[in-house]
Amino acid sequence: MRPDLIIRHAQVIDGSGSPRFRADVAVEGDRIRAVGDLGSSEAEVTIDGTGCILAPGLIDVHTHDDRALIDDREHRCKTSQGVTTVVTGNCGFSLAPLRPLGALPKEFRLLGEAADYRYGALEDYMAALDRAPAAVNAALLVGHATLRAGVMDDFDRPARDGEIAAMRGVLAESLAAGAFGFSTGLEYAPAKAAPTAEIIGVAEALSGTGAVYTTHTRDYSNDIDAAMEEAFLIGREARARVILSHHQGDGPRNYGHSHRTLARYDRARASQPAGMDVYPYNAASTVIDYGFVRDAERVLIAFSEPHPEAGGRDLDQIAAEWGVDQEEACRRLSPGAAIYFCQDEGDVRRILAHPHSMIGSDGIPGGKSTHPRLWGSFPRVLGHYARDLGILTLEEAIRKMTSLPAEQFGLAGRGRIAAEMAADLVLFDPVTVKDRASFDHPTTPSEGIRATIVNGVVVCRDGMPTGALSGRALRRPQGAAA
Repeated sequence: MRPDLIIRHAQVIDGSGSPRFRADVAVEGDRIRAVGDLGSSEAEVTIDGTGCILAPGLIDVHTHDDRALIDDREHRCKTSQGVTTVVTGNCGFSLAPLRPLGALPKEFRLLGEAADYRYGALEDYMAALDRAPAAVNAALLVGHATLRAGVMDDFDRPARDGEIAAMRGVLAESLAAGAFGFSTGLEYAPAKAAPTAEIIGVAEALSGTGAVYTTHTRDYSNDIDAAMEEAFLIGREARARVILSHHQGDGPRNYGHSHRTLARYDRARASQPAGMDVYPYNAASTVIDYGFVRDAERVLIAFSEPHPEAGGRDLDQIAAEWGVDQEEACRRLSPGAAIYFCQDEGDVRRILAHPHSMIGSDGIPGGKSTHPRLWGSFPRVLGHYARDLGILTLEEAIRKMTSLPAEQFGLAGRGRIAAEMAADLVLFDPVTVKDRASFDHPTTPSEGIRATIVNGVVVCRDGMPTGALSGRALRRPQGAAA
């Protein structure tokens, strides 16, 4: 058969971690059909990959893109980086399954307004993505805070037995519909009162399914080690893979933590399935909350709903202008999001270099100002950390963005360049690839990404969307081991 697409003369990095090799790649429909010297074979479309790397489409394992997949279907913030699949519903917050019982805490605004939480079942949200696809694939997690909001109207207490059972039932239904796992955000107010037993009680629905447990752990500041141990305990009790979200330590007292916390991770992984992700920056971003301000050397307001003019400005300057302390300024600026410069660059590099870390952007779509990780995370690893600093090879960087997350999350048929695998691909120039998004200009597209291909269709060329919307709401195969 005549292929739909051939990429010729590229250096192929197949996602396995093996050395690159020169080859042509043929695509028919949504599948890779051949890899090798295709000679004079012709295709409907041919792309010359001379001087470029062809890799599997990149997988962003940690996103908050739930609503953006509905509102921003071209999703240039990710396709311009070579990302072809996003994992949504992280940190305990997912857009579905939820129709709120009452007013939602401010943390839910990270994904949208109360009216955006209109999908009573995960199947409803998946159906919306099926009807109006985005340019990227989506693998969905179910958030613990979202489940709580569906059965509780008071978040400042542990869930009762009946509420735990109800949450477990909704999670089980969502897993049957194709969810890839369950996420928690135990540092956040809507879940902070939930004891370990509550999480285990809900997470029991994961047992035997192959779905994962991802967690924004209870503490990144005062006792990282205990928070990690709680996560590992929950994974053991639920018989599920544990994935530590954005492994980090916040505040100067935790600078250098990675020497011991990575060793702790390695010890746990020796006896249970585990993984972790990291974003390639030493600044975090989340809701405006004075509790996070105390760990940061600098705080930059990303956006503020009551004071939109504050976006892109430093908190200390705003507080000084208003003649108030930073705590009062946070109260006035909420709800909104901020960027917290609170981590050690040495820790970031050690975690990035660890053989089992995956890359996640953890970006928050929307707002006049945002963290540059939304637009720059993946080219930053490929360019700054791999090519320029050499803390990992390009082959290893690609593995962390492709086959490793596909294996960890159970994304069947993705993450590798080989015949019959999904035709999710990225073509980039290894010499020029770099992130251009900065804290001053956070939405500047990256350089060097020549083409992003999702399910066999080119969705982005040289940073510009083609208009094609070939992404899918992925379903986890039932019983598939992650």
